[in-house]
Amino acid sequence: MKTRVLILAGGEGTRLGVLTAKRTKPAVPFAGKYRIIDFTLSNCVNSQLFDVMIVAQYRPHSLIEHIGAGGPWDLNRDFTGGIRIYTPYKSPGSSWFVGTADAVQQNFSFIKRGDPDLILILSGDHIYSMDYSGMIRFHMEKNADLTMATIQVPIEEAPRFGIVGTNPDQRVISFVEKPKQPPSTLANMGVYLFNKSFLGRILWEDHLRQDSSHDFGKDILPAVISAGERVYAYPFTGYWVDVGTVLSYWKAHMDLLDPNPPFNLHNRSWVIHTRSEERPPVKIHQGAEIENSMICDGCVIERGARVIRSVLSPGVHIQQNATVFESIVLTDAVIEAGARLEHAILDKRARIGEQAIFGKAIPDQTTITMIGKNSVVAPKMVVEAGAMIATDVIPPDYPTQVVKSGEYIQTRRLPYEL
Repeated sequence: MKTRVLILAGGEGTRLGVLTAKRTKPAVPFAGKYRIIDFTLSNCVNSQLFDVMIVAQYRPHSLIEHIGAGGPWDLNRDFTGGIRIYTPYKSPGSSWFVGTADAVQQNFSFIKRGDPDLILILSGDHIYSMDYSGMIRFHMEKNADLTMATIQVPIEEAPRFGIVGTNPDQRVISFVEKPKQPPSTLANMGVYLFNKSFLGRILWEDHLRQDSSHDFGKDILPAVISAGERVYAYPFTGYWVDVGTVLSYWKAHMDLLDPNPPFNLHNRSWVIHTRSEERPPVKIHQGAEIENSMICDGCVIERGARVIRSVLSPGVHIQQNATVFESIVLTDAVIEAGARLEHAILDKRARIGEQAIFGKAIPDQTTITMIGKNSVVAPKMVVEAGAMIATDVIPPDYPTQVVKSGEYIQTRRLPYEL
């Protein structure tokens, strides 16, 4: 059976705050050296699936540059699969994608080219490792039209997901999208395996419905299940997280720092591939203290600096006597001498001035302080827990030396001045 993979990577990701101000959610850096989409792409190639399409929409430039011709994932192929990226185009009857199903339907002429038997539809914004070959075997054994991967989630998190009901044979008999009172804790993972002809038919039927939002969770799944189509739930029991919110993104990083992390980045039989630039080795000065952290190439940690339970991307510079605690610091950011960073996320090239205080650890661990790309916090400023600094903010943009919790600071410059 010939399987073609389609990765949906067009999400705006507004719940990730400043991290998606200039990039699509799947292109957001993760775990120091990776992008979020690397995990889905690596699952594909580790499952021996090398025919991959990516559908992009919102701010795709960073994603396109990262993937390139697909070399790091062994997807730079011309005749035996390879990777292709599709973005919306304007033609009679087409427009911007209005839902996940619409994104697939508008590209279906490309999807069916070469006559694949199965279409595996994935999200490009989840962190997990999964061998899709087991799901493909399950699909064939059940003679399914559609197989959807499912996972058990805590009852308090269930309202965030589509909730699935099954019979003893794993056939799906009910589905409700993001219910306020979940009937179970079996959640939809957004991993779908379709027979190609079945997918083409239901997409067209949904396309013709004027009352549809053209979304898999809201429209397609309820329709095919209520119609009695052969839909089955493939049970997944590994680590899986939708890093679609600031808190889930931060917590997923903290998971990696546990003594026994639920996700193993060091598994040599399941390598997470990525594109990375050459950087010099990490330089740690005498007297620096590093505890339970992940430090990427090119980082410099000076004398007296402390890095505790944090993740530093390439090129981060921690100056003398600065402290970084339970924080995520992205590429080429700088923490100047004596500054303190707690429960924070810094985007690329952000800078925290000397003796500034940025964020604070809150006992319930639900308040994260953020700063966007290229932004600067002046020396001795205080940015309270839960504040957010947008991209390209410089010291004259701050009305006071203290940014209160919940405040959102933006640049006062015009776009052409940036």
